[in-house]
Amino acid sequence: MYKRAIIKLSGEALAGEKGFGIDQSVVEYVVSQIKKVTEKGIEVGLIIGGGNFWRGRQAPTMDRSAADHMGMLATVMNSLAMQDALEAAGIPTRVQTALTITRVAEPYILRKALRHFEKGRVVIFACGTGNPFFSTDTGAALRAAEVNADVLLCAKNIDGVYDSDPRKNPDAKKLDEIAYIDVIKKGLQAMDTTAISLCMENNIPIIVFALNEQDSIVKALNGEKIGTIIK
Repeated sequence: MYKRAIIKLSGEALAGEKGFGIDQSVVEYVVSQIKKVTEKGIEVGLIIGGGNFWRGRQAPTMDRSAADHMGMLATVMNSLAMQDALEAAGIPTRVQTALTITRVAEPYILRKALRHFEKGRVVIFACGTGNPFFSTDTGAALRAAEVNADVLLCAKNIDGVYDSDPRKNPDAKKLDEIAYIDVIKKGLQAMDTTAISLCMENNIPIIVFALNEQDSIVKALNGEKIGTIIK
């Protein structure tokens, strides 16, 4: 259904049940799904959060810029781990970073990223936007807009968008579909407001779903009903 997709994975999802670090079984599960969709000719870009190693709110007294830069470095660790696993499965992959770390990855250059897609490579975009005060959600929305992605997949530990926090409200209802502006107006925690606004301005649909559902990424990119679509 889609030709080019950006997939945003939360760092917490990569940690699996351990809650910290990288669960190799989760990585292998993601790789198996990416292999299936790339074999169908779908171009894939990945953005991985860093919450399994570091979140700025862990250190409320730390300077926000310093804390955010530490978070960006955490995304590089996740990206390199995913690149290693993808290439072990025979999927050519490149990591591009918004911060310049040329000893381990390419700097982010839009034209190079597009060329990688044309050659059938998966591109992993690390370090978010490269700026503090912006989340990896916003980084995912920005890259999706820049590369003209057809869809932004948001794989989380929760199976969609709810009308209230299901962890606090047992009567919260899952939404199958919702408009961008309603997510913003109601303050729903699907993605941060900046990311939602950027997708709204560029008409990029967002599909929010649970990573651990069987073949969730494949289903989403096949256009099957899964999670919540924001459009």
